[in-house]
Amino acid sequence: MPLCGFIGAPMHKMHRDDISAPLVKERGETVYELVGAPAHIGGAKTHSAAEIVIRPGGSSARHYHLQSEETYYILRGSGRLIVDGNEHPMDVGDTCLICPGEWHQIYNDSTENELVLLAISAPPWVASDSVFDDPSESSI
Repeated sequence: MPLCGFIGAPMHKMHRDDISAPLVKERGETVYELVGAPAHIGGAKTHSAAEIVIRPGGSSARHYHLQSEETYYILRGSGRLIVDGNEHPMDVGDTCLICPGEWHQIYNDSTENELVLLAISAPPWVASDSVFDDPSESSI
């Protein structure tokens, strides 16, 4: 596959509904990788993008990244993000930068509505870059 940015390189286009096997976690988080390092999701060199859906009452696992900066952008719903013990309410249109080494976890406190966010990581997210508070969470 040609490197990103080369003339004639194919554009990578992905729709969430094209993802037949999203990453579904027990806590209520579903991750749809839209752009990433693997060739089948774009072969991105400098970033990745994922749509994350958290069911009502669900959350992500508490974790941090060794190298990746991560930006969350809230598309639908609301919740709260805890970064290194500091709680931040998150609503539609809110953006938050999470730096490498910062413990973070996002919660959907709604009993009725999904929390949907876009997560951008640079460099591209890979499983080995995530460190979980609970080692059982690391199984992908």
